[in-house]
Order: sequence, then structure tokens, then C-alpha cells
Amino acid sequence: MKVSEIAEKLELSYGSGKESPDKDAEGCYIGDLLSLAMAKVDVGNVWITIQTNINVVAVASLKEAACVIVVDGFEIDEAVKAKADAEEVIILETPLSAYETAIRLMSLGI
Repeated sequence: MKVSEIAEKLELSYGSGKESPDKDAEGCYIGDLLSLAMAKVDVGNVWITIQTNINVVAVASLKEAACVIVVDGFEIDEAVKAKADAEEVIILETPLSAYETAIRLMSLGI
């Protein structure tokens, strides 16, 4: 499933990457510890986190994540947005919890 489809079906807002190439998403990783995300996020995964710092962009880019979904109403700041756009990292935002987001992703087959 394409990230744009996930964003539309789950009513997620784009924090960054709206103009980035649409990526295929397969699988999911949930976690806030960047070192664990570096070890566990697979290529094409959706990464669910509350982290909003610039290092999220580095990890998502390095691991070739399909997108990052920032949950619980957290939002990225302008510096993170600019870096994510430059790196073509899609960051989506939602007021939903990580649990609610994961359940909805699972219902989409992710």
C-alpha cells in the first residue's frame, strides 16, 4: 500500500514529505528509542513514534522507512520539516495513540 493511501485512509496530516515520491509501505515498527529503531526498522516499514527531533529524519532515511508517523498529537518543528523534505522522508502526524494507529494500520493490511 502506498503511503498516500495510508495518510488518506487514516486521516493523517503531512508534517513533511507531501511532495516526496510516494513510497510503498510494508510492515510496521513502533518505538521511541532511536538506537532500537536503527536496529529494527526494515526497508519499507512504517515507523510509529512520538520522537520529533531531527535524528528521526536521519534514522528513517538510513533505514529507508516508507514513512514516520508521529502520534499522540506531537508535531515536528520547521527545522525537522526542512531536513525531512530535503531527504524525502515522509513524516505524518496524528492525534491518535501509537496503539490506535497500529490497530488501524493492521486493518489496512500493514
